[in-house]
Amino acid sequence: MGQHHDHGHHDHGHHDQASGHAARAFRWSIALNSGLTALQLVVGFGFGSLALIGDALHNLGDVVGLGLGWGADQLSRRPAAGRFTYGYGRSTQMASLLNGLLTFSAGVVVVVEAIQRLFNPVPLSVAPVAWAAAAGIGINLLSARLFGHDHHHDLNQRAAVLHLLTDAAVSVAVLVSALLVGLTDWLWLDAVTAIGVGAAVIWSASGLLREAVAINLDAAPRHVDLTQVEATLAALPGVVEVEELHVWGLSTSRTALTSHLLIDPAQLASQRLKPNDLLTLARERLAALGIRTCTLQLEDRPRP
Repeated sequence: MGQHHDHGHHDHGHHDQASGHAARAFRWSIALNSGLTALQLVVGFGFGSLALIGDALHNLGDVVGLGLGWGADQLSRRPAAGRFTYGYGRSTQMASLLNGLLTFSAGVVVVVEAIQRLFNPVPLSVAPVAWAAAAGIGINLLSARLFGHDHHHDLNQRAAVLHLLTDAAVSVAVLVSALLVGLTDWLWLDAVTAIGVGAAVIWSASGLLREAVAINLDAAPRHVDLTQVEATLAALPGVVEVEELHVWGLSTSRTALTSHLLIDPAQLASQRLKPNDLLTLARERLAALGIRTCTLQLEDRPRP
């Protein structure tokens, strides 16, 4: 029985370019949100707005989360060395888990504080609070925009964008509540709105946490259709059966695969293909599915 092995690693240029874009997005988002946090704390303490101080603390959590994500993104680019034979890509998965926990915790804090405020309303200085909240909306949306559309395929970047969008939602709630309180003097509106925002943050973070835990347990990334992957390999010329198919994430943006392919040598020869040709074709079709790191083993298995 003949055996052929292939270890494919591709698209490093694309990965480096995407990593550079992500680094710039993290860097600018941290700078913008650090400035926003300082502004909101000054206005919040200066005009006695606990709502704005809470928003500022949530922004501070964003800065910490973005710092974790940026550090993990940089670490994941280091080459494999010593005991870390797969490199440091897992650091992005760990960062996404920590980011999810931070977002979930922030949502819980918002709900708890809002319930307390429901029974102990706090007067608001509408104009400065509204302007600071509006600044929060603009800066968080701009920061999220910096990551572009690639964040959908990277759980670490997705966690960062989730932080920014949820904080923009918090700022919207603070702005709307401040304006309504200014018009009606109904202080309870601020607390009710905050409870709704906190619940939305908890809900969105729960989905991120589920995915982060699954990825850390070596589940196949959600964007990978295992049935399609197996069908793609089974449809290769000369392949009789696909065995030991494993798909997992090397990082939040890199997917790996290993599999045994049982082949019919006669069928392969009839199509004038050599084993190396089959491996090249397999790599190309897997790359089209977003899998660029693969180890394939061919085993001769003539049809009965």
